[in-house]
Amino acid sequence: MGEGNREEEPQTSNKHGGWITFPFIIGSFACMTLATGGWLANLIVYLIKEYNISSIDATLIFNIVNGCLSVFPVVGAVLADSFFGSFFIIVISTSISLLAILSLTLTATIHSLRPQPCDHNNTSITCSSSPSKLQYTILYSSIILASCLGSGGSRFTTATLGANQYDTTKHQNIFFNWFFVTLYAGYVASSTAIVYIQDNVSWGWGFGICLAANVVSLAIFLLENRFYRLDKPKGSPFTSLARVLVATARKRLARVQVGSDEGCYYYGDQDHRVGMPVVDRIMLTKSFRCLNRAALITQEDVHLDGTIAKPWRLCKVQEVEDFKTLLKILPLWSTGIFLSIPIAIQGSLTVLQALTMDRHLGSNFKIPAGSFSVIIFISTTISLTLVDRFLYPIWQKLIGRMSRPLECIGLGHVLNFISMVMSALVESKRLKIAHAHLLQGQVEAIVPISALWLFPQLVLVGMGVAFHFPGQVGLYYQEFPASLCSTATAMISLVIAIAYYLSSSLIDLLHKVTKWLPNDINQGRLDNVYWMISVIGVINFGYYLVCARCYKYQNVEDGGKNVNDSITQH
Repeated sequence: MGEGNREEEPQTSNKHGGWITFPFIIGSFACMTLATGGWLANLIVYLIKEYNISSIDATLIFNIVNGCLSVFPVVGAVLADSFFGSFFIIVISTSISLLAILSLTLTATIHSLRPQPCDHNNTSITCSSSPSKLQYTILYSSIILASCLGSGGSRFTTATLGANQYDTTKHQNIFFNWFFVTLYAGYVASSTAIVYIQDNVSWGWGFGICLAANVVSLAIFLLENRFYRLDKPKGSPFTSLARVLVATARKRLARVQVGSDEGCYYYGDQDHRVGMPVVDRIMLTKSFRCLNRAALITQEDVHLDGTIAKPWRLCKVQEVEDFKTLLKILPLWSTGIFLSIPIAIQGSLTVLQALTMDRHLGSNFKIPAGSFSVIIFISTTISLTLVDRFLYPIWQKLIGRMSRPLECIGLGHVLNFISMVMSALVESKRLKIAHAHLLQGQVEAIVPISALWLFPQLVLVGMGVAFHFPGQVGLYYQEFPASLCSTATAMISLVIAIAYYLSSSLIDLLHKVTKWLPNDINQGRLDNVYWMISVIGVINFGYYLVCARCYKYQNVEDGGKNVNDSITQH
């Protein structure tokens, strides 16, 4: 959230901030991640088995919930920056999450809050026992509160509060390293241990552990609150972006012409009129020239002391150029949406595939369907380590420079495409066995093929994420102005959110228009879905190559920000 360039900020008090706060912030975040991952990882299975919701509808709900988890961190960050501060947002969000998970736990333990169970051993039988309006209301209210206002509101603000406890970039980098290690470790633990308890012990115990983790998270966070260095709201960067648009529109309506004299523009309180050298000023560029009106000084726009008299009619040149930076990088940002859609679709449909496959390891252990996503987390973690320790140093020796963000994103595109092709091939094999199984008169839902066939495609997804996700973070953080570091992080979150929403729409469209995605996927053509998104991936990769070729780095040539540090910080 723009924490990376704070080494020059003085420490407000020797008794506040520093490493004494580290175990409490990280410990609280670890428990909160465990609580969120515990109810989210197995949500599709819970909706199907306990609420008799169709598999496709459960998938759509899962994708929408994941979208909320990516949208509301941005909302929480804006509220923290602009009005309340990080500490207050974290406390409120964690408390709301606590109430929501308590409600989910009640749905799993009180029989009257769930519909009558159906026979899920035979997917060809349609279940007529649907949840009542009251049961739907309690279920959806719990999920919305847990995902949107709960964990979604505190994810980014915890990172911001943690970084604010340190005075140097070095210490902030160490904190962010542990932040991401904690994030992945929490999801691995929740996607394995808690999901196993939900599948093999009871849903009540599984959600109860999530509830206990949330209680511990809130208690740890509040335990040493007197030592936290609290950040004061400084206003959101989105406000300045909106001001540029409004000021441009107002002056265009007033028929104000764009001037060619640099002295006509507002550079800030200390511009050339008070002796500021021209060489040190941010100059207006010719790109998107119509936006230059926002910085053009007209009558009564500036006070005698050089300050802005009408903030929504006049902006600084720096603010205008910051807005142009967003517009220049927008095409590259849009390619990230279509890169994430296949991952969102695969993450949810893999659960449906696993439910129909043999998930036994040995004679006694059965892998929970909701735990398959942990393969992506493990693959990403291992790949990140190998890339950082081995691939990047070798790359630097061979080429003579470090890899650049656009190159890493491109590799991510390629790996993502290969994973989709492999998904299509594996599903084709699964369907052939399923159809042969049905021809023999067998009606069981489980197809005699090992679910381990799903592992390679998930490993490839994790490898792709290890390239394109840090690449995108590095690109935005490196290229965005320092004043828009928060926006750089928000751009990543918005990509993920939009991808989940679009994937939900695509699945719903295919379900209604084609016969590829029936509720019983053994009767459908899920392989065609994977082939289709593979083709979309190829088209998107071509679009990405065009955007990448046209884009010119603004900071990489002059050594602006360290890309690796930037990735670590986010």
